[in-house]
Amino acid sequence: MSTGTWESYHAITTLMFRYTECIDAADFAGIGELFAHGEITNRGVDGAIVGAEAVQQLYSRTNRVHPNGTTMTRHLCTNVIVDAAESAGVARARSPFLVLRASPALSLQPSVAGRYFDTFARAHGAWRFAQREMVVEQVGDVREHLSIDLSRFVDGA
Repeated sequence: MSTGTWESYHAITTLMFRYTECIDAADFAGIGELFAHGEITNRGVDGAIVGAEAVQQLYSRTNRVHPNGTTMTRHLCTNVIVDAAESAGVARARSPFLVLRASPALSLQPSVAGRYFDTFARAHGAWRFAQREMVVEQVGDVREHLSIDLSRFVDGA
């Protein structure tokens, strides 16, 4: 694989950044649409969440939505490295992520950090998510962010 074309890099990173916008806005249907032809996995956890409806339900079930209609988070996806096989229509990307969180009860602070390992496929000329593997590496105070115990997902825990 190589870095691919600028157009592919731009399309792939736009998908990745659209994910962060959707989760911060509590647009779980939007996240589902991003994974309509893909799946989400967590390192160290059996099974995958596959397709738009299942992904939407996962995020609706695990993320707290506040009275302002958002998750009151800021998801940052940085230092994106993309490798693409243009002729095969497949690509991989990896990036660290950091979730910042603030609410009336908690001051601005990091709540989760980790890495995304993404696979993309090009269909009908457009790139789309094929798989996102989430690797949680550090967990802070998530009591107003998530409705699950994220510490059990920490890689190496």
